[in-house]
Amino acid sequence: MIDKPFNRRGFFRSGLFELLKPLGQALAPMQKVMEELNRLDEPLPDPPKPEKHWLRPPGSLDEQRFREQCTRSGECVRVCPARAIKIDYGFTDGEGVPYIDANESACVLCTGLLCMYACPSGALQPVLIDYIDMGIAVWNESYCLRSAGQDCTICVDTCPVGAKAIVVEGARIDVHTGGCTGCGECQHECPTSPKAITVRVKSER
Repeated sequence: MIDKPFNRRGFFRSGLFELLKPLGQALAPMQKVMEELNRLDEPLPDPPKPEKHWLRPPGSLDEQRFREQCTRSGECVRVCPARAIKIDYGFTDGEGVPYIDANESACVLCTGLLCMYACPSGALQPVLIDYIDMGIAVWNESYCLRSAGQDCTICVDTCPVGAKAIVVEGARIDVHTGGCTGCGECQHECPTSPKAITVRVKSER
């Protein structure tokens, strides 16, 4: 039997591979570390912006439908006697559709509820005052002057709905969820800073 020719090149290649194998195994974790370090140089994604909830005019549809259906005509802004309704066409405030900032001016539930009937798109639907649901007022005891012993009843006295929505109970302020419309008048008139009573708007529920 004749032996096959000895392949010297293959022999050395095989030997070199065996010699370098431990080195390759040692370098593998280091390469992984280098890849992770390189990832640190990559710009971080922008953190998600916290969702902002806006107080909408009375009779507004659910938030998503309201945004989709509103034509931004400005008719509700034009007829509002309290000048409470605003539109920011720059989309910084209110997401570009009508909103109310109760700290600046609240809905007064005007006679005739004019904005509902002026809306040309149906984004505001005419409803009776008893069924208006813009949100719900929330009392914060720790900020309230009554908790400090002062006899403040401004939020109760200025509420356009009256005792059906908010009453004084000893040192406390009681908000009736079935009667409060979320108009924001109590928040607007509250003299404390931060406000002792604020509206949790419909889209937050």
